[in-house]
Amino acid sequence: MILKDIWLDVKAVQARDPAARNALEVLLLYQGVHALIWHRFAHWFYRHKMFFIARLLSQLSRFFTLIEIHPGAQLGHGILIDHGCGVVIGETAVVGDNCTIYQGVTLGGVGLNKGKRHPTLGNNVTVGCGAKILGAFEVGDNCSIAANAVLLKPLEDNVTAVGIPARPVKKDGVKIPRNQVVRSEEIEGLQERILRLEKELDQLRSVNAKEAERS
Repeated sequence: MILKDIWLDVKAVQARDPAARNALEVLLLYQGVHALIWHRFAHWFYRHKMFFIARLLSQLSRFFTLIEIHPGAQLGHGILIDHGCGVVIGETAVVGDNCTIYQGVTLGGVGLNKGKRHPTLGNNVTVGCGAKILGAFEVGDNCSIAANAVLLKPLEDNVTAVGIPARPVKKDGVKIPRNQVVRSEEIEGLQERILRLEKELDQLRSVNAKEAERS
């Protein structure tokens, strides 16, 4: 299975990188492929609870490739890490099949709690150079994240997102009107505010109930 995944990664580079000449060149000279090879073996050790060996392999990979992939990350097949320097993929990140990740990308977590804290990318997702995807949410199939974007919220399938923070600008190849995007963001903001107010109201009710019991 590992060897099959490695071969699919090599073929992905051949198919999607115009500079790639042949499979042997890709296998021997492409650091993105090398990082994926290291990771395939590190992840095997991680799944079998040999965490020290898994982390040792990942650290050696980072030293030689300048690409950091935690051994716990789950990567599909046919992945292209193009150029790759500065790529960071966290422990609970999931990357689907046939994704393309450019240099400087971070699939990072927010907060210090254990459990799922990194993003999940669907299939055929492209993440531009320098983009950051932060948090435990899902990015749908066939999405594109623009260079240097900072994505903090989920995306549906077939969406293009740009900016800091990133916002959808296209859906199914059709441009999303700016006022529609603004309305969507306003609704999300109102929903978050309602949740906060409900939480504060519950806390006040709890305090009042305790005071009533004392009296």
